[in-house]
Amino acid sequence: MGGKAAGTPPPARSVGARWGWERAGRLSPAPARAMPAGNGTGTSGRPAPAAPEQEVPGERPLFSAGTYELLALLVATIGMLGLCNNLLVLVLYYKFKRLRTPTNLFLVNISLSDLLVSVFGVSLTFMSCLRSRWVWDAAGCVWDGFSSSLFGIVSIMTLTALAYERYIRVVHAKVIDFSWSWRAITYIWLYSLAWTGAPLLGWNRYTLEIHGLGCSVDWKSKDPNDTSFVLLFFLGCLVAPVGIMAYCYGHILHAVRMLRCVEDFQTVQVIKLLRYEKKVAKMCFLMISTFLICWMPYAVVSLLITYGYSNLVTPTVAIIPSFFAKSSTAYNPVIYIFMSRKFRRCLLQLLCFRLMRFQRTMRETPATGSDKPIRPIVLSQKAGDRPKKKVTFSSSSVIFIITSDDAEQIEDSSKHNETKVNAIQVKPLQG
Repeated sequence: MGGKAAGTPPPARSVGARWGWERAGRLSPAPARAMPAGNGTGTSGRPAPAAPEQEVPGERPLFSAGTYELLALLVATIGMLGLCNNLLVLVLYYKFKRLRTPTNLFLVNISLSDLLVSVFGVSLTFMSCLRSRWVWDAAGCVWDGFSSSLFGIVSIMTLTALAYERYIRVVHAKVIDFSWSWRAITYIWLYSLAWTGAPLLGWNRYTLEIHGLGCSVDWKSKDPNDTSFVLLFFLGCLVAPVGIMAYCYGHILHAVRMLRCVEDFQTVQVIKLLRYEKKVAKMCFLMISTFLICWMPYAVVSLLITYGYSNLVTPTVAIIPSFFAKSSTAYNPVIYIFMSRKFRRCLLQLLCFRLMRFQRTMRETPATGSDKPIRPIVLSQKAGDRPKKKVTFSSSSVIFIITSDDAEQIEDSSKHNETKVNAIQVKPLQG
């Protein structure tokens, strides 16, 4: 007949065209085209042979079943630690007024972003690990890439603002207030939204990563539009923040060394101030170092993919930095509690209060005779009239000792004669 047979299958399309990995972000299979009607050759009733099944991104398991189970356990642990630790920081900040400082507001902002990563980002990866493949649709992939990028940028920019706050406080002797902190946090979120919103508007896009368990911006694309975004993204969200933090902490160390060399300033107040600033600077530096250690491997792998070395990045090589970066959400609260005395004391106070209330509920009985409820004891003395020896009193199971060595003078504003009193610390000892 000279024409093509009606049953000849159409040429196989690429995987990207078949599964819709275009900029529209469709992850569902492209609809099959209807076969043309017969042309009288007698082949109209014969079904066309099916095209060979091609590999679909995210469908074929890239790891063994045991590896997926291990990854699921690992990401679940990261998510639970990140959720509990960061939620604890938010509760402490809410319940204790002495923690509500402009500096701690930045720590709360980091904890909030890490908490959101633990809730949204980790959960999608965990479900995919259980199913041994990416189980979400295009919207889920876009949300995973957008949220992970957004909260990661918020964290590193907040650390940058924290370093700058330390810099102007130590080097320039300026004290910031809450309005400054709130403005900085607002700019941080707007800056992060600008970078993570660009792929939603066509400047690069969010796509499935090599390991098939999460999404991010398209590092592999060679389109000039996409590569320009990747280059500026690294400059604006990694190189510039790290450079600012290095500059700030370099000047902080120089200022502290200069103060130590001035003998006229070696008073008790200045020494205490230096110790405090040094401790806070150590805490912030440790937070920054931990964050960079967690995220640098992921950044290196992404750059390798961007600049044509994707053959070196196997799914195994890609999954390790990705999970290591997610683990950064669980570290910062631990640093706060171990490095900050205020956070430690507030945590102990919160735990002891809960324990005492539980014990009081369990032992609640009517008070009769000598079994009377213990009331708080207030010692009020005039200035200079300090106890000359230790005074003890006991309850049913605990012996308390009051010493005058730990006394701290405070002002009793409730008295008309403004008498100074000694605030005596009460220490429980095992009886």
